[in-house]
Amino acid sequence: MIDQYAKILYDFHYFNQPLQKSDCILLLGSHDPSVAEYTAEIFKENWAENIIVSGGVMRKSGELRISEGEKLEAEALAEIMIENGVSKEKIIIEDKATNTGENFIFTKQLLKEKKLDFQSFILVQKPYMLRRTYATAQIQFQDFGFITSSKSDTYESYLASCEENQISKYRVLSNMVGDLQRLKIYPEKGFMAYTEIPENVWNAYEKLLELGFDGRQAG
Repeated sequence: MIDQYAKILYDFHYFNQPLQKSDCILLLGSHDPSVAEYTAEIFKENWAENIIVSGGVMRKSGELRISEGEKLEAEALAEIMIENGVSKEKIIIEDKATNTGENFIFTKQLLKEKKLDFQSFILVQKPYMLRRTYATAQIQFQDFGFITSSKSDTYESYLASCEENQISKYRVLSNMVGDLQRLKIYPEKGFMAYTEIPENVWNAYEKLLELGFDGRQAG
């Protein structure tokens, strides 16, 4: 039953839009190294000529393939992209953001500071964070053109890749549950645009909460 409910949430969150040629790929911070691999893939396919990676969270050894010590999220993700064939000179690092809203806020500041005239963006995140990313960008990034994108993945294959990257199923499902809660409550706070949540999706959210996947609930 857990997977049945989780798949409903995953499919709702997976707001993957068709790729289109853009000025820049904006990779939003993540604990999942596959987002950096996907960014490298579409960059090498020439969907954009520039990359900004935004993430100021400190990640520890074992996360993002960090072998020892700690690194800022953006730095670790940049290293993965470089390992996958992206030139270091093509990557711009934003290392202050600690949440989705700040990814956009600090990226806008960076564009001003560096006098970069990027107007269109491919927003890359994990599959189950695309709808939250899109709703947040509608408020925090509304002066720009954007689409949301991630590697095409089913719920089952994404969980398998997470296992390979030492990301627990509990963490993935708790994050999905937490993101749905944010889609419900954050529009009232002005953090993101309103998203209609179907009844079956909300019911699945409540079932997963009852089953203990509550590790990422917003206060």
